[in-house]
Amino acid sequence: MKTIKILNVKGEETGDFKVADTLLVLDKGTQAVHDVVVAYQNRQRSGTASTLRKGEVAGSNKKPWRQKGTGRARAGLKQSPVWRGGGVAFGPHPRSYESKVNKKVAQLAFRRALSEKIAAGAVKVLEELTLAECKTKLFAGMMKALAVKPPVLFVMDKVDEKVFRAARNIPLVEIVRADEVSVFQLVRYPMVVADKAGMEKMKAHLKRGKEKSE
Repeated sequence: MKTIKILNVKGEETGDFKVADTLLVLDKGTQAVHDVVVAYQNRQRSGTASTLRKGEVAGSNKKPWRQKGTGRARAGLKQSPVWRGGGVAFGPHPRSYESKVNKKVAQLAFRRALSEKIAAGAVKVLEELTLAECKTKLFAGMMKALAVKPPVLFVMDKVDEKVFRAARNIPLVEIVRADEVSVFQLVRYPMVVADKAGMEKMKAHLKRGKEKSE
């Protein structure tokens, strides 16, 4: 049984959050995490890079000089890739880099990524993540009380507008809803801070994954 201390915004302990060892996946799923992260990064690529082939470069089909008798190598047209300003051979063209991931693989990847964070003690649970005012100074003070430094991922059941706006000026701090947390985010950030309700949702995700794998 993994026990995580529940804290308030002042860093004081208010209880325990328990996660059964049977819910954690630490013996498999490393390849699934890799596949899901790669697929996520591929989706971020625009795939709009484009070069002109020799048939797409403006110009006539007139030979630069006659075929024989000049002492120079024969040339057919100035749009050839061997000429300056000519077409590009094997250059990039618009394409989709998207790669599909099986639903079960995605579920396994999430369970493995979250399990590693819990097992490593890289998860902190807050009783409630709220701020009296929308001020970055208050959010930074809360982080100091919790003894966490960027980069850090904050997970909330419902994103509070005050908290979101107060945190957006702090580099390497991201706030996300519990039902929208991605494997990439869990891998990217060395520390995860979740409010109790948000942690319950992620724990439920672990349970659903376990039930489907049995």
